[in-house]
Amino acid sequence: MNKTIAITGASSGIGLSTALLFARKGWTVFAGTRNLEREQATYGNEPDLHWLKMDVTDTDSLQQAFATIAGKTGGKLDVLFCNAGFGYLRALGQASMDEIRSVFDTNVYGVMNTIKIGLPLLCEAGKGHILATSSVGGLVGQPFNEIYCASKFAVEGLLESLATYYKPLFNIDVTLVEPGAIATNFVQTVYKNLGETGGILDDEYKSLIDTYAGNFAKRASVPQSADSVAEVVFDVVLREEKPLRLRTSEAAEAFTAHKTQNDPTGLEGMLNTRKLHLGL
Repeated sequence: MNKTIAITGASSGIGLSTALLFARKGWTVFAGTRNLEREQATYGNEPDLHWLKMDVTDTDSLQQAFATIAGKTGGKLDVLFCNAGFGYLRALGQASMDEIRSVFDTNVYGVMNTIKIGLPLLCEAGKGHILATSSVGGLVGQPFNEIYCASKFAVEGLLESLATYYKPLFNIDVTLVEPGAIATNFVQTVYKNLGETGGILDDEYKSLIDTYAGNFAKRASVPQSADSVAEVVFDVVLREEKPLRLRTSEAAEAFTAHKTQNDPTGLEGMLNTRKLHLGL
C-alpha cells in the first residue's frame, strides 16, 4: 500500500497545498475539513485524496475520522500533520475570555486531541512522523499577537516534550513547521475575525496597533506561497534525520535567528534533555 498521511485543516492554505502535493506524489492522503461536500465536489478527480469530516475541537468528529482511516489502512498511518489553526490579532486587555478560549481550543487543544487519537495508528505502523504547523510566532512573541503567540508557544512546548521520548519509545519523529508570512487567506481571516468582533477599537491601543499593521504589511509584501511550504513539508518527511524545528523560508529564518542560531534544528537541546531525564 502507498504511504499514508492524515492532515487536519486541509481545506485551504498550507493544508490544502500539502494534501494535493502528497496525493500527486502517490501518497494516500486523508484530508480533514469541516466542509466535506464542497471539497469532494472540487477535488473529486484526485484519486489518492480522501476527504474526511474533521473538526479538531470535536472529539467525536476526530474519532470517527480516524476510525475511517484505520478501516482503509488496516489500522496504520505513516504521517500525521496537525495543521488546523487560525490567527488572532487583539491585545490581551481587549480580548474576551471566550475569544481566547476559542484560539486555544483549535490551536492547542485541537493539536493535543488529534495526536491522542491518531497516535495508535502511528504506533501500529512501526515507524511514524508527527508534524504540527507552528509559526515564527511560536518562537518570538509579537505585539498584539500575544494570544496567538501563546497558543503557538504551547504547541512548541508540547511537541518538544513529545520528541524527547516518542522516537525511542514508539519510533515516531516529531517536527514543528515554522513559517513566517504566507500568501494564503490566513491574514484575511485574521482581519475578518477582527472586523466581526468590533474591528480596531478606538482605545489606548489604537495608535500602536495601526503602526503594527502598517509595518506588518510592509514586511509581508512578498510572502511565501503555501505551495512552497508544502514542498518543505514533503522534503522533511522524506529525510532520514528529521529536525524538531524547521523554518520554511529565509525570511522566517532571519526573523527567529536570535532564538535559533545556537540550535537551528532544535535537536541538540531535545537530545540533551532526553539524555538528562531518560538516559537515552
